[in-house]
Formats: sequence, C-alpha cells, structure tokens
Amino acid sequence: MVSKQLNLFAFIFTLIFLGNQSLGSQTLRGFSPGKAEVQIKLEQTLKENIHSETFRSHLYAITSEPHHAGSEASRRVIDYLSEAMENAGLEVTHYDYDVLLANPGEVKIQLISDSSKKLIPNREYVYEEDPWSAHPELSHGWNAYSGSGDVTAEFVYVNYGTKEDFEKLDSLGIELGGKIAFARYGRNFRGYKAKYAEEYGALGLVIFTDATKSRLDPSATFPHTGFLDHSAIQRGSLITLDYYGDPLTPHGPSLPIDHPDTPERLDIADVDLPRIPVAPIGSAAGAKILSAMQGEKAPDDWQGGFDFEYRIQSGTDVKLNLMVDQPREIKRITNVIGKIEGSKYPDEWVILGCHHDAWTFGTADPNSGTAMLLTLADALGELMSAGWRPERTIVFAHWDAEEYGLIGATEWVEQLLEELKANAVAYFNADMTATGARFGAAATPSLHTGIIEASKFVTHPDTTISLFEYWTKDIETGRAPIGRLGSGSDFAPFVLYATVPAAQIGLYGSVPVYHSAFDNLYYYESFLDGDFKYGPALAAYYGLLTTRFANAEIIPYDFHRYAVKWILHLEDLEKEFDGVNLSNTNLMNLLALLENQTAFYNELINDFSEHGIPMIESVEKLNKELIVWERNLFLEEGLPFNQWMQNIFISPDPFQGYAAWVLPAIRYVLLSEDETVKDEWASIIEKHEIAVRQMLLSMHRINDFLYGE
Repeated sequence: MVSKQLNLFAFIFTLIFLGNQSLGSQTLRGFSPGKAEVQIKLEQTLKENIHSETFRSHLYAITSEPHHAGSEASRRVIDYLSEAMENAGLEVTHYDYDVLLANPGEVKIQLISDSSKKLIPNREYVYEEDPWSAHPELSHGWNAYSGSGDVTAEFVYVNYGTKEDFEKLDSLGIELGGKIAFARYGRNFRGYKAKYAEEYGALGLVIFTDATKSRLDPSATFPHTGFLDHSAIQRGSLITLDYYGDPLTPHGPSLPIDHPDTPERLDIADVDLPRIPVAPIGSAAGAKILSAMQGEKAPDDWQGGFDFEYRIQSGTDVKLNLMVDQPREIKRITNVIGKIEGSKYPDEWVILGCHHDAWTFGTADPNSGTAMLLTLADALGELMSAGWRPERTIVFAHWDAEEYGLIGATEWVEQLLEELKANAVAYFNADMTATGARFGAAATPSLHTGIIEASKFVTHPDTTISLFEYWTKDIETGRAPIGRLGSGSDFAPFVLYATVPAAQIGLYGSVPVYHSAFDNLYYYESFLDGDFKYGPALAAYYGLLTTRFANAEIIPYDFHRYAVKWILHLEDLEKEFDGVNLSNTNLMNLLALLENQTAFYNELINDFSEHGIPMIESVEKLNKELIVWERNLFLEEGLPFNQWMQNIFISPDPFQGYAAWVLPAIRYVLLSEDETVKDEWASIIEKHEIAVRQMLLSMHRINDFLYGE
C-alpha cells in the first residue's frame, strides 16, 4: 500500500510541477473557473439582499422580553422563528424533546452578625435610562440546577474556586467543611466552582462578580458607559455531567414522553447534579460580604478589584444565610429547523445554528446571532424566489435550552447521529456573534482555509477594507489567528460526539453584561451597535461561506492543516513534559506521511480551481469520501476521562470547562498521577496511530477518485 502511495505522490508532483501556476484573484477553492464566476456573481447579489433594517426588526422581535427555556415567552420566540423562516421560503420542522430543566424559584442571602441581619441584594438596579431594566418578567439572579436548601454558617473566600484554589486552601490548613464557600467569577466554568466546593465539604456557594479598580466610580459604569455596573448578576447553569444534553437521557435523544420511542429516563436522584445551594450576586453585593470578613488576609494573588484587603475566612462573629428553593421538572423544548433543499446533493448538509433561549433578554447573547441567521435566511429567500437553489442542502437550526447545558443541539445530534456522520458537511455556530468590530473565528482545522478565504470577499462595516484585512492588520505575520473549539456552545456535540467539522465565527465586541438583566436592546443600541451594521455584515459573510460549501464541485476542506497541527501539538507536548519522546515514534512518521499526502491533495485542488482539469469521474463519490474523512477521529469507547466525548483530536479541559485541549487523551495520561491511567500510554498512542492510518487510507482513496485509478 505504501509503495502505491509513493508512486502516486511522484505522479501527482510531476503534474503539479509542470502545470501549476499562481492562483488568480477570482479562483475559489473547490470551484472550476466557470463555476467560480457564477458563484462570485451569486455572492454579489446575496450581499445586495441583506439589509440593516431586517436585522434590527428580527432582533427587536426576539429580545423584547426575557425568554429562558421552557417559559411561555420562549414559546413565543419559537413561534416567531418558525413564521420568519416560513416567510423566507424555508421548509420548517420542529424537533421537540422533554428534558429536565430548573426554574428560577426563590433565592435569599443574608449577612448575619451578633447585632444585625442584612439582606444581600440579588437583583439588578432599575435605571430610568434603560426601560428594559424594569421589565416585570425579569427574575432574580440564579444558577440553574443548584441544589435547594437553607444553610447558615461561617464562610470562606475561595478565590476563583478553581481546583488549584481549593488545593491551596487545603495546604494552608483551612477547612471548608461545614462552611459556605464564597467565590468570584472567572478562570473556570461556574459549575466547577460548585463541584469543587461540594467535594471539599461546603454547605453552599455564593458566586460574586469582582470589581475592576478603574471602575469603582459608578459614573464610569453602566448606564453611563458600557462597563459593568455594580448590580449586574451573571446567571448561568452549573451542570458538569460527563455528557451534554438532557441530564436524564445520556447517549440518546430525550424524545417526548408521549412519543412511542421515548427513552427510559434516569431517576433525578441518581444524576450527579449539585446538591448544595448556589446563588450568584453582583459586585456591590459581593463588597458587602467581603468587607465584613474578619479572618486572615488572603494571598496577594487572591486580592481583587475593591480597594480593601480580601480575607480568607469570615471569622466566628459573621455568618451567611443562603436559602435557595429551585424546583426541577421535565419540560418541553423545541429546536426550530429551517431547510433549503439542495438541487443536486440534497443528502449533503451545510448546517448553520444558534440557540434561541436566553437567561434574560439575550440581545447580545445569543440572539444577535439568531437575528443574523434570520437576516441571511431572508436574503437567501429572495434568491430562491428568483429560481436559485443551492446544490447541497442548507439547514438553519435554532436550538433550545443551550444555556442549561447545550441540551437542544445535543438531543438533535444524538437523534440524527448516523445521518450526520454520513451527510454533515460542516456546522457553523453563530452564538453571540454580532456584538462589535473584531472579526474572529475558532474552528476545526479542515475549515480554516475556507473561513479565511471567505473573509477576503466581505467589506468590514467600519472601513473600506475586507474582513480579512481588518482581521490581520495588526498581526506581523499577516496570518489570520483561528482559535480552537473547546466547549460552551452548540458546536460541542457536533465536534465532540459526531466528529463533524465546525466553526464559531463572529464580529465581536466586549459584552460585560453577559447573562445579566442589562443584556437588552438599550445596551445593544447604546454601546454595541446603534447602527445595526455588524449583524448584516456578518450575515453577508456567513452567506458567502455557506454557499461556497454548498455549491463547490469539490467541498473546500483543507486537511493539510490537521496534519500540520497534529505534529506541532506533539512537539509542544514534548517541550511541556520532561522526558516525553514523541518525535522518534511511528505516530510521528505516519503524521509526516499524512502531511505530505494532504499537501499534494491541496495542490491538486488548487490546480483544479485554476484550470478546471476534467479529471474526476465521480465528484459525488469523491465528496462522500471527503465528508467522512474526519470521522476517522471518532473514538468509539470515548476519551479516557469522558466516554461521551469521542473525538481523539480535541476536547474541553476536563478540570476547568470551556478551554480546549488538543490531543486530550495524550495530555490526560501525561498529567495523571494515577498509575492505572499511566499504564494506558501505549494503548493511547496506538489509537492515534490507527486514526492516522485510516486518514491516510482515506486520502489514498480520494486521490484515486481524482485520477480515476
């Protein structure tokens, strides 16, 4: 097999050397020259169909009332999304699931001393300038899936509540058992703060937003500026299960209870949800608690934004009372799916998505992305009314209950897993994406080139230069920085469970009011985008990117980037961990071969895009092979620390949450102090070798398709 591959490489190289020239400005990856010309004309018309007022109208309609998942207001948003996409000419389908959700319930926090009881505020201020802040349906601050309880105890400041912070307290001899933990937001997912607090014996947890020294003056904060005021509360979920989606139905869709195939659900008592009460507060409320503490001074790197010393323990004369009554119940959620069926390859799907639920109004998070997708659907609808259809199917997905734990998207992926593995070309996630001027992206490596190339064809709304030029203008190398996908939004089940290539792309600004009552239309218009220009510009970009993947004769993946990054990350692991030798291994040899083979393939695609050489007998078979190439990353037994996550190349950090780990199984073994885990080293390396071998075999088949061998 290797001999045949090397002979093929020599043949390909000869063709490239003799025939390849520099690409012209109008070439598009995966398009022959004639098709590229048609595509570019389509893109120009599409951009002309996108209007600022359309984006504004959708954003107002969706975010004029708080609409957390399972609420009546959320049902009104679902109805609006359905009607809007039907009006645009899309075929709309609802995917309903019955899942375990939490309700806001009741929260009460009191600071108790010998002489007084002080109620700690758990709601945002109402401002005359911001009429939305007085909305009667706004809830208090709450953390979904908190345990219910009423506890009174001394309390301990635990810094950010990271694993390392709790270990430090332990090393200092400070007992958390029988006390309430008091943590500031930042550094890790809030659910891990609760998880570690409970593991160390805390009776409850209060999470506060720390102050910023430069913003202690109220005139320097909201509503006078866009900076966070001292009452803003970050709501959010606490779920840290070893799977995403409905807590009661791991590894399968939570079909409605009245559905004939509804699954058997776990008992709520058997699910590892938080058992201690947890509640969030703003920085002003946090200051009241911090300033009352009487214990020893906290370490210097634990000091925060207020102009007084932070202390570790409350002392025996000061206590907190924390009462949380938070009902949990099974509720109906709904994903709203709009489809434009492909004219030539209807079973190949390019998917765009954003969740529609929000903790409050959700104007920035997530619904700037929702409104952007509806704006794009309207623009594509105008093209359809003139007779256009994409060659592949374009799917618009509006997910429910993302904020609770990526529930809607995960249930859909679990329900359609086999179809997605066979048919999903890519997933583009638009969560909270139209909030400012900074263009940015995070993606699986195979999509990087397509993302970069599309950014060269859309003008940045603040300038006369392209998004790409704006993106790279301050970067010395001129290379576009694309991040990694960890967790935190609906791309996770696509990448981690189904190994579908995915991206999160947006025009971003700072949104410090994230998950608070102030993420509303007043804030958006006053401090993020009063001209409503970023959403339409992003809709144009998503339109170009999506239609290129939908219309290209050869799907424009770039697999070479996978091989290059795999090698680089192995080299980084060698530098990070002493005594680890990965360079002189069979795995590295296989990756070197994969790098060469994918580089040859890139040259062939470039040559096709420039010259349109008619050398492909079956484009459909070629694209089917391209679509499933990344499925070789699928690890059926899952990662060593999480069986639900089945992508051998990427995962979120299992100790902190959001951040991405590349080559997570290898990193986990290297970090582990457990000898039984360390004994898995040879097996883990072998699994990587198997994945790379399968990728090599797939590339060989792809090259055979290209040359009809």
